[in-house]
Amino acid sequence: MKPVIVTGTDTGVGKTVFAAGLTAALGASYWKPVQAGLEDATDSEVVAALSGRPTLPEAYRLKQPASPHLAAETEGLRIDTARLALPQVEGRLVVEGAGGVMVPLTREVSYLDVFARWSAPVILVARTALGTINHTALSLAALRGAGCRVVGVAFMGAPEPEVEDSIAQICRVRHLGRVGPLAPLDPQSLARAFEAIDLPAIEAAL
Repeated sequence: MKPVIVTGTDTGVGKTVFAAGLTAALGASYWKPVQAGLEDATDSEVVAALSGRPTLPEAYRLKQPASPHLAAETEGLRIDTARLALPQVEGRLVVEGAGGVMVPLTREVSYLDVFARWSAPVILVARTALGTINHTALSLAALRGAGCRVVGVAFMGAPEPEVEDSIAQICRVRHLGRVGPLAPLDPQSLARAFEAIDLPAIEAAL
């Protein structure tokens, strides 16, 4: 098994779309450990539709679209992080976190703690919009401080070359490419967009 973690600087940065494109490009399986929010299509369902690849069952499926620790508490649950061990699969595995790097799973344990425990390479997904330099720098500092191996930053959104280059230089991180706005968003458009992603760098990290 060769896992890679996809996390983000915040909620709504395009992490799931990136994870779908990466899952397809690598011919991988996909796993979302904790799904919080079940009214709309789940992240696993989105990735399955966009990638055509196998998705593994979530360890937790929580109804409320909120931070995992709050969504669990609403249902009278506490997330047992022992259930979040990486599943054993043949080939490659894309694992997607929830929201940003520091999203809490319980009131004592964050996703960052679990990422560090997994010891798998991490891709950070960031917006290109205003504020992304600060959010990306803070996320990278947290990942590196926890001992995580960062493959690089992948950007989602309209091109902002000066911002993207600034992040790469200031944060001393590899620029893995950018996926622009996609309309329509479907497997074909996502596959074409992924031609701009540095897959050799990602594959070398696995």
